[in-house]
Amino acid sequence: MRRLRRTETLRGLIRETELSPAHLIQPLFVVAGEGVREEVSSMPGIERFSISGLVAEAGGLVEVGIGALLLFGVPASKDETGSGAYDDEGVVQMAVRALKEAHPGLTVITDVCLCGYTSHGHCGFVRDGEVDNDLTLELLAKTAISHAEAGADAVAPSDMMDGRVGSIRHQLDEEGHAGTPIVAYSAKYASAFYGPFRDAAESTPEFGDRRGYQMDPANAAEAVREARLDLDEGADMLMVKPAVPYLDVVRRIKQETGAPLAAYHVSGEYSMLKAAAANGWIDERQAVLETLTAIRRAGADAIVTYYAKEAAAWLR
Repeated sequence: MRRLRRTETLRGLIRETELSPAHLIQPLFVVAGEGVREEVSSMPGIERFSISGLVAEAGGLVEVGIGALLLFGVPASKDETGSGAYDDEGVVQMAVRALKEAHPGLTVITDVCLCGYTSHGHCGFVRDGEVDNDLTLELLAKTAISHAEAGADAVAPSDMMDGRVGSIRHQLDEEGHAGTPIVAYSAKYASAFYGPFRDAAESTPEFGDRRGYQMDPANAAEAVREARLDLDEGADMLMVKPAVPYLDVVRRIKQETGAPLAAYHVSGEYSMLKAAAANGWIDERQAVLETLTAIRRAGADAIVTYYAKEAAAWLR
């Protein structure tokens, strides 16, 4: 076996898994206001931008070969119903228009959820201390429609409400957006690895937690059921979140559905690598590329990662 491992050329000839910038999606945070550029303290190297800075940052992604981004909004104000999420003049909607005008070839995927827009930090409308699933579906569909009308290339519901893919698909089709794909967060776990993201998106729940609607980390067969339900409801691409602690789930969903699949290498995974690299404990470049290759090897067609821009530059 060692004979074909002797040189880089030989290793390249038999390499089974390809990792390129085309497989990477960069998450970006857009905030209300002008001239804003804020570092996220728990995510070294990641910043929140107002729209002009966001457009400039997107240009840097294009330069290194990144073809897609996933957009999260941080509004100026919040309320109990998360109305900023479906406001046609909301921060995401305005950002999408600016991005598509400046970079028409860049694929803009928008996160569809209410957690960053609600005063209580939960992913839907709260009634009597619990998230009301069916009322939330209406608000999520309104949000997806507003994103599509602003020019989003795809919408990505991350809320984990039952039936949200079907509701969004129906409304998109009814309102002239039948060509807008849905990237469904099908297996989104109630994970400890989301902490830095909640700092960036200001979306920590004010009471309780999200275990009532996000998945139990102990379950894998349930993830396959979720994925199949989303496909039946009209999802075009599935997603597993987080990535590395759930590589078995990535593999299982890919094998059992055969559907296009993304995996989200989340904020906590990113920050752990950054912290280890800052302390000199690992070679950052090698560790990151090994991690992303592992996610691809498990079966992910695309990887959402905060390392997308850096990794793309390393891969060129």
